Amino acid sequence: MKASDLFVKCLENENVEYIFGIPGEENLDVMDSLLSSHIKFILTRHEQGAAFMADVYGRLTGRAGVCLATLGPGATNLVTGVADANMDRSPVVAIAGQGSTTRMHKESHQILDLVNLFASITKYSTQIREPEVIPEIVRKAFKVAEAEKPGCSFIDFPENIAAMNIDGQLPLKVQQASQPAPRADKVKQAANLIEQAKYPIIMAGNGVIRARAENSLVGFAEALHIPVANTFMAKGVMPFSHPLCIGTVGLQARDFVSCGIDRADVIICVGYDMVEYHPYLWNPDNRHTIIHIDSMPAEVDSHYIVETGIIGDLVQCLNELADETTASEVIHSENLKQTIEEEFSQHANDTEFPVKPQKIIWDLRQAIADDDVVVCDVGAHKMWMARMFQSEASNTCIISNGFASMGIALPGAIAAKLARPDNAAIAITGDAGFLMNVQEIETAMRINTPIVVIIWNDSNYGLIKWKQEVQFGRESNVRFNNPDFVKLAESFGAKGYRINNTEQLLPTIRQAINDNTVVIIDCPVDYSENLKLTQKLGDLICPI
Repeated sequence: MKASDLFVKCLENENVEYIFGIPGEENLDVMDSLLSSHIKFILTRHEQGAAFMADVYGRLTGRAGVCLATLGPGATNLVTGVADANMDRSPVVAIAGQGSTTRMHKESHQILDLVNLFASITKYSTQIREPEVIPEIVRKAFKVAEAEKPGCSFIDFPENIAAMNIDGQLPLKVQQASQPAPRADKVKQAANLIEQAKYPIIMAGNGVIRARAENSLVGFAEALHIPVANTFMAKGVMPFSHPLCIGTVGLQARDFVSCGIDRADVIICVGYDMVEYHPYLWNPDNRHTIIHIDSMPAEVDSHYIVETGIIGDLVQCLNELADETTASEVIHSENLKQTIEEEFSQHANDTEFPVKPQKIIWDLRQAIADDDVVVCDVGAHKMWMARMFQSEASNTCIISNGFASMGIALPGAIAAKLARPDNAAIAITGDAGFLMNVQEIETAMRINTPIVVIIWNDSNYGLIKWKQEVQFGRESNVRFNNPDFVKLAESFGAKGYRINNTEQLLPTIRQAINDNTVVIIDCPVDYSENLKLTQKLGDLICPI
């Protein structure tokens, strides 16, 4: 068989369901081999969209999302999405065609050293130089991408190697390493610290979701009566409605949840990735006692000096620590939880127009089910969503926060619908981020993938304007013009709605979900609330 046939069989062996990408001359053999495979190729309109789809698919399923491009500009178009997935700990295998090895030693059309290009943004980057090594390379790429902490692998596949014939090679057996059991002495040490604490708090990170340790986290918190804060990427690890959940940390400004962290004498970091919320923001004076519970030892950082660390499978770590620790008199403020809940509902009946960010989030929460998936783009709306959207289940609010790439929401929502076809998929995006990958509306329509896109429309780079106004008291070069988003939707064959008064928003979101097609909602947003929030947080008085 051809090397490309073996390559596809190896992908099938890894249980690959979809490949997102664009064909090119240098991956013709792979594309032809896919015709005989059950793997579905999702033709995208830009390689960045393909990488974002693989990113979100990997994050939702825990299995590596796969994206494919040709050489040169096709491969470089993957870079942003691959970097985003790698920094957000999402398993992805990126594949690029490459020119023949007979012309890689010299200046040649579209030839780049892709292995070195991708090496800095992946966990593993390699080139297939002989057909015989295909089973090993594919197996290693998926093993490395899916291993804790997950990330990206990159495979460079030269066209002449793909066209070669090979016999006797088979895919390698898929094996996954198990996490070690936690050390008993470390569990005991952590238990002693928690028993002596008066104001312990749990900071839950994205690693809890990756380890599927949500139930163990809730049980641990309940057993010891310890409140839980979550990072942007860990929304829903404890349902917001749970009395011990005090919301999301991650804003650079102090927020109500920061009050709980400020008062804490012991902070129990569970599955916490430092890239989510840098410790200099929550531990500037190094006065907190930190317990690190994760699959890997803590990163070295001057503001994250660990008193003790429990390393291993998170479910086992949390269960053993709960069993070892005697619940003591833990003080936590019900006033803090009550204040957070009251603020979230403050604009429930607001009718001012353009629509306030708080009202958009409130109506969105009322319109969708607890297990529907919201994919949030990057911009001012991300700050509001991260702070105020109330998640009742993990992986239902996908936020790019490590690399924080604009343009992820639309392609990400397509991937979310493919990964979870029984749930609604909602893209929350600004007008700028939406237009960065607007071409993927055609992809969604062509593959019959219903999604709802809610555009927060302000004709500005809203987050940058917010930062400029705070820092300099004026804006600089952030305004632009937008197309008619309703007509734009209709030109793709999708549906479009424009919100003309605030009372329309909730019924329009519900209608859009019921339309069961691709729907774009153009919602003017009142971002004067940004500076009001800055002022409010600056004058914050803790309710504890």
